[in-house]
Amino acid sequence: MEPRWAQTGRDGPDDDDWGQQQPPSSLFLQLPSNATLRFRGNVAKAWGAALDEGEPPGAPQERDGEGAREQESVPLKQLPLCMAEKRILRLREQRVAWKRSRWEQWQVGMRHLWGQVRGALLYAQVWRGSLHRIEGHFGTGIQSYFNFLRFLVLLNLGGALLMVGFVVAPNAAFEGLQLNQTQRGQNSMVNRSCLQYDPTERGLVSYFTYLMDLLSGTGFMELTHLFYGYYQNSAVDFVGFSYNIPLAYLLSVLGYFSVCLLWIVHRAVHLLKRSLVGENWELSTYSHKVFAGWDFCLAPGTAAAMKHNSLRYELRMDLEEQTLRRLMAQRSPGQRLALFSLRGALNLLVLGLLGAAFYGVYRATEYSQRAQQDTSPGQQGLVLGLLVAYLPSIVITAANQLVPLAFGLLVRLERYPLSLEIRLTLLRTVFLRLSSLLVLLFSLWTQITCHGDPAADSCRICHYNHQQHPCWETSVGQEMYKLLVFDLLVLLLVLLLVEFPRKLLVTHGPAPLARLLGQQEFLVPPNVLDLVYSQTVCWVGTAFSPLLPLLHAAKFILFFYLKKLTLFSNCRPADRTFRASISSFFFLLVLLLGLAIAWVPLLYSVFVLQPSQACGPFRGEPTMWSTLWVAIDTLPLVAREFLQFVGSLAFAVPLFLLLCILMFYLMALDHSYSCLVKELKGQLRLEGQDKVFLVTQITELS
Repeated sequence: MEPRWAQTGRDGPDDDDWGQQQPPSSLFLQLPSNATLRFRGNVAKAWGAALDEGEPPGAPQERDGEGAREQESVPLKQLPLCMAEKRILRLREQRVAWKRSRWEQWQVGMRHLWGQVRGALLYAQVWRGSLHRIEGHFGTGIQSYFNFLRFLVLLNLGGALLMVGFVVAPNAAFEGLQLNQTQRGQNSMVNRSCLQYDPTERGLVSYFTYLMDLLSGTGFMELTHLFYGYYQNSAVDFVGFSYNIPLAYLLSVLGYFSVCLLWIVHRAVHLLKRSLVGENWELSTYSHKVFAGWDFCLAPGTAAAMKHNSLRYELRMDLEEQTLRRLMAQRSPGQRLALFSLRGALNLLVLGLLGAAFYGVYRATEYSQRAQQDTSPGQQGLVLGLLVAYLPSIVITAANQLVPLAFGLLVRLERYPLSLEIRLTLLRTVFLRLSSLLVLLFSLWTQITCHGDPAADSCRICHYNHQQHPCWETSVGQEMYKLLVFDLLVLLLVLLLVEFPRKLLVTHGPAPLARLLGQQEFLVPPNVLDLVYSQTVCWVGTAFSPLLPLLHAAKFILFFYLKKLTLFSNCRPADRTFRASISSFFFLLVLLLGLAIAWVPLLYSVFVLQPSQACGPFRGEPTMWSTLWVAIDTLPLVAREFLQFVGSLAFAVPLFLLLCILMFYLMALDHSYSCLVKELKGQLRLEGQDKVFLVTQITELS
């Protein structure tokens, strides 16, 4: 005779007899997760879990109804249900459709329309077929790099549209139509020597000079729409409408930075949700890799074999990390002290390498600027002139390529777990790349402001070094332009002189040499850091070179096709792979750091530094920001008082308090969600203990 719990578990209790069920068997009372069964609704009935006396019998059904109502807002094809259940839901929706009000029917129609629009936009994505092909051959990890590259292309195209639409195109149109431009008067107190700025060459100009100007952004290039110094501080009157060029320039730059910030934060928050949901390595490290680690988008057999090797490497790395942690726990105090001393010495060596790289960038920038000022391009040869002009770019690129190799060697001596080794190396490399750019800007700042001393001889007259930098904004834009050109040249040289010859040697060369070199790996993190560095250069130079976003968009488009070519022709996936959700969020986090670094010189130039007196749309103003106040003074009284109120403490203090309250509310909400997540993790652990307990009981009974 079967026990009562087995019969009820097989046949299923009726709803009317739920309150008269006998208590469950002692076997189920012994389950570690028995206390959590009451939260599972109808599932608890089949298992025979006893509800509390005070809980109404209809509670599970009520909860199921709420879940069904929540699922109505989700498209049917996205629900994680089998086809039979989806058919039942479809019939249920059809039965209740005639009961809906007009407002509900309109909402449902708009929801279906939005779904169709999203589907159409999905098919209209840029490089959709190429990305699917990359995903099929190399997996989602490498595809995340190309997704990130496509995001940067769209970001720069949006910035280029903003800068060209409000700054470059209006200036070109006003010049072409020869409209009446009202020049803003120069300050009568300005010394005449501060107004001298003429970068054009006199007399016969050689072909070499034109080539130097094209590659370094000097000479005739300074008087084009590419650089800051070309634009005028004027307003154009056209059919009763006045277009303020300086105000449009300032607001376009600030708007571009704000759009980039909002776009990146929105994308990062979306990817953070996915990474927090899907990337939990504490509960099921091995089961996740074994049962859910396979990438079903892989097409050819070689890619499948590489994925096998990648999973095998991840499992081996996890086992090595666990062994290393066990050995770390068994170390004596003397061994720990020796290890910490070794790590401290290696960190000092890392700081020494960073200091040497930064000092090299500083000295190279100082020498390059001084040599270009003291010597005209005609007195130098072609190679020597290019070498002097691109010396800061060469030193920065060499440091970015060589110093991370030393980081990779030193981090192995520190005896960290392998995952921590990768993260630590990446953090040091990010710090090197972004800080080297800051050192370049600091070197330019010391030359422009005479080391921050306005009483110096070179800065006493114009409040900046007008002798070395008569248009200092253009000088900063030139350095960013040279970094752009040199980065593109380095990519082409590496592709033609390193990657393709290595592929030929591995494929057709001697066997020992092929085994020694091996096929080149496509390392996602270093390639992404190159993109972040290039995008940071774009942001830093946008305020001083309005066409820089357009040039970087073209550069990233070329990057996409060249990287795709070398990926399919020369490379294989790396052994140490990053999962797509984790790596994508990390990439955007580093990109946000680059944007934060780019905000520093922008805000300092807008609020503190005095603009050049001889060039640019802000000549004659004490700061760039003062242009906005001058424009506000021309507005009607109501608008002027409203904007002054927004910029006053009477508006800022309540806004700050409101933001603090909102922040504390979000912190409390985050704490409550964290507690809920901990409870769910505890229930998952109990589920695992249930399986072990039931297997033990089955083994004993058999």
